[in-house]
Amino acid sequence: MKQTGENVAALIASTTPAVRQRDAEILTAMMQETSGREPRLWGTIIGFGSCHYRYPTGNEGDMPVLAFAPRKGASTIYLDDTARHSEELARLGPHTTGKGCLYIKDLEKVDLDVLRVILESTLAWTESGGSDQIELTITE
Repeated sequence: MKQTGENVAALIASTTPAVRQRDAEILTAMMQETSGREPRLWGTIIGFGSCHYRYPTGNEGDMPVLAFAPRKGASTIYLDDTARHSEELARLGPHTTGKGCLYIKDLEKVDLDVLRVILESTLAWTESGGSDQIELTITE
């Protein structure tokens, strides 16, 4: 994955429906505050900072330290592993998950303080270098 250099504000402005656009503005501010990094586009993903990953298999590449994508059906928030956040997710409010993705249709219906805890935990995990399953090195 690579940063594209495109305009973050333009992507957010073109996001539909309106609730997703509103949520993208909130998530951008929240992730920027949490990470201390500026938002940058990685295709249609809004990412904050960057790190290099390497799996034991030798598979490697680059990705944002924290990131989300304002998709039409839901905001997709990329996490380390949703199973690590099961207690917080139980208190979050309406959402669905994948292995490493959190899908939220309306941020007004979830507890933003709980979401912030999840983001802070994901950031700490990434900044600590990952795990035996994935080695992470912060590059920006």
